[in-house]
Amino acid sequence: MTVLPSAADLMSDYKISRGVALRAFEVLHKDGVAEPVPGGRWRVIRAGKRTDRRPLEERIADIIADEGMEAGAAFPSASVLAERFGVSRPTVSKALDKLEAAGVLASGGQGKVRTVRALPIREECS
Repeated sequence: MTVLPSAADLMSDYKISRGVALRAFEVLHKDGVAEPVPGGRWRVIRAGKRTDRRPLEERIADIIADEGMEAGAAFPSASVLAERFGVSRPTVSKALDKLEAAGVLASGGQGKVRTVRALPIREECS
């Protein structure tokens, strides 16, 4: 994906204020053309590419159903999930903690493998 110029670059090149540059990024984001990336930068989204905006814990819970996991099955580690979803390991750990609190995953303790405790309940939208 193409990274857009920073707000500072736009301010310098086009003699605009920071507010104008940030509003332009927000319009691109609202129209689904660009998205923010870590470090205060923005990138262009490829045409036709859909981004899942649901909370991370919901996307992680979908792994159970999508991969046909049964209760008691070993769940992927936080490091594997961090790479898969493109987020940091602490962010994944927080989402996994929420799934443990909801009773979907069972923690094996530090250094132990998490296991599936129950299948997540999916609410149907009409």
